[in-house]
Amino acid sequence: MKRVLIVAGLGLAAAGAANAQSYRDHGAYDDAGYDWARVVRVDPIIETHDDPVRRDECWNEVVEYVEPRYAYRERSGDGTGGALLGAIIGGALGNQVGKGDGRRAATIAGAVIGGSIGHDRATRGGYREIGHTVRRGSERVCDERVDYQRREQVTGYEVAYEYLGRTWYTRTDAHPGDRIRVAVTVEPVF
Repeated sequence: MKRVLIVAGLGLAAAGAANAQSYRDHGAYDDAGYDWARVVRVDPIIETHDDPVRRDECWNEVVEYVEPRYAYRERSGDGTGGALLGAIIGGALGNQVGKGDGRRAATIAGAVIGGSIGHDRATRGGYREIGHTVRRGSERVCDERVDYQRREQVTGYEVAYEYLGRTWYTRTDAHPGDRIRVAVTVEPVF
C-alpha cells in the first residue's frame, strides 16, 4: 500500500508540473482579462513643419529709353571717288565671267555698272542719326519669393496612467480621455 501511495503521489506531482508548464507555453495574453485604469497625465507629441509659401513680389523700376533722332541729309561733293571705286570693283567682277571677247565685254559692262552704282551711292543723301533723346519711365518688375510658414501638428500622446497603485506609461495615437483600457494577466510564480 505504501508503494501505491508513493506512485500516486509522484503521478500527481508530475501532472501538476505538466499543467503549470502548459500554462506558461500559452503566453501571458492568452488568458488576459481587461480592466480600466485612471489617466493621470496626457502630453501631446508635437512635430513642427516649415511649409514653403510662394508669392510674387512686384515693384516699379525706373528705366531710361534712348530714342535716336534722324534727319535727311544731302551729300555734298561730285561723287568722282565713289564712281571710280565702283568702276574698279565692277570691272574686276566682270573680268571673272566668260572667255575671250566675252570676258572683255563683261569687264567693260561691270566697270560701267559699278561706276554708276558708286556715283549714285556717293551723291545720294539719306537719313542719318543727328542725336538722341533720353526718356525716363517705369517698368513693372516681378520676382518670386519663398517664405516659410511654421505649422505644428499633434502626432500622438504620451500617457501616464495608474492601475493598482502603480504608474504606467504608454504612447497613443488618439487622446485617451480620463481612463484607458488595460490588459490584466495572471501568472504563477515558481
